[in-house]
Amino acid sequence: MHNDTPTTQQGTSLLIRLHPKDSVAIARISISAETDLGQGLIAQDRIPAGHKIALEAMPKGANVLRYGEVIGRATQDISRGGHVHSHNLAIDTLEREYAYATSQTPLTTPRCDREFMGYVRPNGDVGTRNYIGILTTVNCSARVARAIARKFEKDPFSDHDPLAEYPNVDGVVALTHKTGCGMSDEGPLRILRRVIEGYATHPNMSHVVVIGLGCEVNQISGILQGNEAVRRLTIQKSGGTRKTVESGIEFVKGVLDEANAIQRRTVPASALKLALICGGSDGYSGISANPALGKASDLIVQQGGTVILSETPETWGAEHLLTRRATTQEVGEKLIERIQWWRDYADLHGVSLDANPSPGNKAGGLTTILEKSLGALAKGGETRLAEVIEYAEKPSKAGLIFMDAPGYDPVQVTGQIAGGANLVAFTTGRGSVSGSKPAPTVKLATNTPMFQHMIEDMDLNCGTILDGTESIEQCGTRIFETLLAVASGERSKSETLDFGDEEFAPWTIGPVI
Repeated sequence: MHNDTPTTQQGTSLLIRLHPKDSVAIARISISAETDLGQGLIAQDRIPAGHKIALEAMPKGANVLRYGEVIGRATQDISRGGHVHSHNLAIDTLEREYAYATSQTPLTTPRCDREFMGYVRPNGDVGTRNYIGILTTVNCSARVARAIARKFEKDPFSDHDPLAEYPNVDGVVALTHKTGCGMSDEGPLRILRRVIEGYATHPNMSHVVVIGLGCEVNQISGILQGNEAVRRLTIQKSGGTRKTVESGIEFVKGVLDEANAIQRRTVPASALKLALICGGSDGYSGISANPALGKASDLIVQQGGTVILSETPETWGAEHLLTRRATTQEVGEKLIERIQWWRDYADLHGVSLDANPSPGNKAGGLTTILEKSLGALAKGGETRLAEVIEYAEKPSKAGLIFMDAPGYDPVQVTGQIAGGANLVAFTTGRGSVSGSKPAPTVKLATNTPMFQHMIEDMDLNCGTILDGTESIEQCGTRIFETLLAVASGERSKSETLDFGDEEFAPWTIGPVI
């Protein structure tokens, strides 16, 4: 990070230049028009906090660089000191030069010297939470699933808590969805089943019951064949709604003692499987929270753990950097194959991948998907890319994993958790509020004003990097320590607010028939 511009009264620079090649810098605070920024640079417009200012004059058609990479082309002449955003910056065609497995970063040898307190399941998997799950095969059984879970909810207006005698049980959660029928029995159904099976066998679940209707395309008999640890109920076979609810409640009551008897014990940090996600991003995301999370990701990988990077549409434009970090050419080529799938998918539906950033992202200073992707990639740190996997697929390796998934936060994180993530780290600049049962979510704010404004939702402030009070490395270490504490049972802000039921959103592809 290159801060070679004038400083504020607090001693930090007004602008942040991320790379010596960059033709733009980022405003640390809102800058008024005609502000003298030194070295002959005068702000020609008001530059909102987090937005870009031109460090040099750029003619129409010129490449605009941030992070030392092209983020788009000038759509009109841009004056030195001018505001660079959607009105004068866009992308048309883009060709990235791919290279495979060329990184000189050595493969990590796990240190295995850090631990946390986790739940060790009979198959050896390690959980960070201890839930009883109510899953559904189809939307038609959602009402029944919710009725079962509601029986075990704490009354917010009284002291009545059905789980008060079971302190080691984090809750009974119903995770429902809007599909399961009227769909193809090919790809879309395979994805849905992979999600349900991933949650049903997730190490953060002690016991699970799956509820079906009986006549749906997603037949309950096709889910987890031979797995006796998962209870199955169908409404039609059970005799209707009331009888199914009663059976589900009886099941939960019957396993509560067993679930509560499970104790946390010391496990190596290699058991961490962290989902990386950014949402409600702003112009600071790629400067503070994302690279700090990247440092924490590297620390987890150094311990032999796993971090799952995702959101393929928000990797487009930065994928050439990941292919260089691939452990093999095959791994890099699989990533490019998924990027091409998304380009074809967008063309098929008459949309552009540059439809992202969202309006909130743009208000926060992000202009093009290339700019957003380059900043989002920072969450993955600097370690080698070990594997590229399908949506909701379980990694076969430890280390940095890329999972193909949409950029939409709930759909993405649902896939990551189905793939085994037992913890979630979520960076946000605009202030996203969400959670992700059964995996606890840690929220990382990119800037201090938002952190202070939404302090009840944010776990950590990474705006300290912008404020000049902490380095990226120091913040990354703080994130790592917080992740270990939350994995050991410390409750995150989203857990305190009881987020995580509604965010279960399996990826739906294909027509509704």
